[in-house]
Amino acid sequence: MNVQLQCVVLDCPDPALLARFYGELLGGEVDRPDRRWSLDADWSTVHPPSGPVLAFQRVPDHRPPSWPDPARPQQFHLDFGVPDPAAAGRRVLALGARLLSADEEERGWAVYADPAGHPFCLVREGVGGAEGAGGAEGAAVGEGANAGTAQGG
Repeated sequence: MNVQLQCVVLDCPDPALLARFYGELLGGEVDRPDRRWSLDADWSTVHPPSGPVLAFQRVPDHRPPSWPDPARPQQFHLDFGVPDPAAAGRRVLALGARLLSADEEERGWAVYADPAGHPFCLVREGVGGAEGAGGAEGAAVGEGANAGTAQGG
């Protein structure tokens, strides 16, 4: 059996807002027509230059994870490999992310939350999961479409 990951879906209060955030972050195409699903006010997508589609579905009364608080733990998070975590960090903050943990200098990554509160990491390329876990390629965070990795962690 050949199984491929086609889409990662995030629950959120505002699908269009989150699609724009990740579209800017990854350089992807927002709400491209796709026969696999219909687009409406409750569903929005980003087709990044490589890797699976990211989709965002409206959930009434969405409660974001409160990482690292176990009261509302994250279900998963996304890791984005970047050549310059400091520059990428400035970029995601300008796009509306929040810094959750700034251990990049010591460990090689920093943790942010997207506008809906989902945690994600900016990982220096070559550290931890940025090149591991099968080496799945994706788009690096920053200006333009630089090569890097994007994977769930």
